[in-house]
Amino acid sequence: MIAVEKISKDFASVPVLSELQFIVPDGRITALLGANGAGKTTCLRIVTGLLRAASGRVLVGGIDVAEDLQAARRQLGVVGDREGLYERLTVAEYLKFFAELQGLTGSKLRSALDSVHTELELEALWSRRMRGFSQGERMKVSLARALVHRPKHLILDEPTRGLDVLGVRLLRKTLLSLRAAGTCILFSSHVMPEVAELSDSILVMAAGCIVDQGTSLELMERTGSASLEDSFVALAYGRKQILTEGAAA
Repeated sequence: MIAVEKISKDFASVPVLSELQFIVPDGRITALLGANGAGKTTCLRIVTGLLRAASGRVLVGGIDVAEDLQAARRQLGVVGDREGLYERLTVAEYLKFFAELQGLTGSKLRSALDSVHTELELEALWSRRMRGFSQGERMKVSLARALVHRPKHLILDEPTRGLDVLGVRLLRKTLLSLRAAGTCILFSSHVMPEVAELSDSILVMAAGCIVDQGTSLELMERTGSASLEDSFVALAYGRKQILTEGAAA
């Protein structure tokens, strides 16, 4: 379980997150939605330990990220907004390196590499150096890196970015399999059909706060909307306008 407890963050005195709090349960896929500038990426970077909150705390599997970052990161797999691939390495070399960073050796290391090789259908990429990879290929390798140590918690920032139809289908299959195995999954996306199909619960952010949460049907019912997209616009942009007008007054 991931617990975000009243975290706040500002940049150059501009508030980005304001006592943000939510829980992501194990064995569930939770989507984080928000307009550009709502604070989604800042939130995910604090959850993964790339940024520190000004106040509040984040617990990953009961571990306080700020107090024991390395232990928390062993619980986490992360697909971020930057791939960070080492382009001179082959995919096999790259994934082996990251698996070893997580402490995997010997038979456990070989088993971990075999698993991601098979599950993510990496045969065609396995022995290739990553320079010149397409966006979809880079995203696929990033997902493999996030999963190679079998984390209990998975964070994905717009994971279908650059994927073709087959790539999206493979990602969807992988996430559903991980959910069935009890993995705690949190992802952000702007693709509403993807969110509606994959998520068990949706968190809607505006101006650094959670303004509503629930299933897609619950959000649609509460806003009187015919689609998740309409519901999101009503919640995210309506709330953002109210907060902006209040600050101006």
